[in-house]
Amino acid sequence: MSQKKIVLASNNAGKVKEFNALLSPLGIEVIPQGLLGIPSCEEPYPSFVENAITKARHASKLSGLPALADDSGICVNALGGLPGVLSARFALSDQKKDPTDTDNNELLIQNLSGINDRSAHFTCTLVFLNSATDPEPLIAVGHWHGEIIEKPQGLSGFGYDPIFWVPALNKTAAQMSPEEKNAVSHRGQALRKLLADLSSKIAQ
Repeated sequence: MSQKKIVLASNNAGKVKEFNALLSPLGIEVIPQGLLGIPSCEEPYPSFVENAITKARHASKLSGLPALADDSGICVNALGGLPGVLSARFALSDQKKDPTDTDNNELLIQNLSGINDRSAHFTCTLVFLNSATDPEPLIAVGHWHGEIIEKPQGLSGFGYDPIFWVPALNKTAAQMSPEEKNAVSHRGQALRKLLADLSSKIAQ
């Protein structure tokens, strides 16, 4: 396959790095939409899939390139699935217009204070479109189960990785190497589901 360029409907540096690591072996270069001067779009929907499709169509329309969108978040059972689609903006308030990962992590830990059930899962919904009007978007979903711990551990990753404990590996997501994380993460799972269909669709 010759080198292909696709636009990623995100400017999240962590996601850009992970997707390029996962897709570069296929000859696919992932370009964050910000490098093309594309602004972020609204994410008004209550579900990951609706937001991902909206973001992919927006990025593809303004770039003229095939687009990949990832709507991801962490869902905590004791909080009824929150933060969910609000994961990146969980700590948003009048005082914090642009919450950091640390802000979001601290608020989640605070909301779970005194709660025994710490179970949670990361979810990732990927959408790939050949064009903004593509009637057949490719959609893949991955889940990664674990627990929320009270104190961050590890310096790798991003988002909620430092407080997401994976019992099977006896470490947090932020204590994993990029290769180890990609092998088991929600994003890695979703992308592997997408790859077979993506290989044929991107060649169209």
